[in-house]
Amino acid sequence: MQLDDLYRRVIMDHYKNPRNRGKFEDDAVTIDLNNPTCGDRISLQMKVEDGIVKDAKYTGEGCSISMSSASMMTDAVKGKTLEEALELASKFSCLMQGEDVEFEEYEDIEALSGVNKFPARIKCATLAWNALRKGIDDTE
Repeated sequence: MQLDDLYRRVIMDHYKNPRNRGKFEDDAVTIDLNNPTCGDRISLQMKVEDGIVKDAKYTGEGCSISMSSASMMTDAVKGKTLEEALELASKFSCLMQGEDVEFEEYEDIEALSGVNKFPARIKCATLAWNALRKGIDDTE
């Protein structure tokens, strides 16, 4: 199996079996963003306590890349400090720029590395990560 096929499978697994999809019923930091270019939209919710992302969920509509990226991102940031979550977001930006980046704790994110070959799709992949950054900014 080629690496591209494996990456495609990981992306489709997160799209068809999303992690952390849903809403919190009580208080949470909520960020709503959309990509007017393609119609993707996300509502990210985070529970932050003492500078740590205790939990994260999302709802939204969009292509497999945007929704898979949201699934991966919410998994990756749980239990991280706000600084660590921002560091992951920065690493993801580097990945989208074609840099060779490894996500030691959460390798699924690397499946999105091929998106940088399609500049129009980069906004799809970064939508959830931009929501994360905005949510952290709003929290601080």
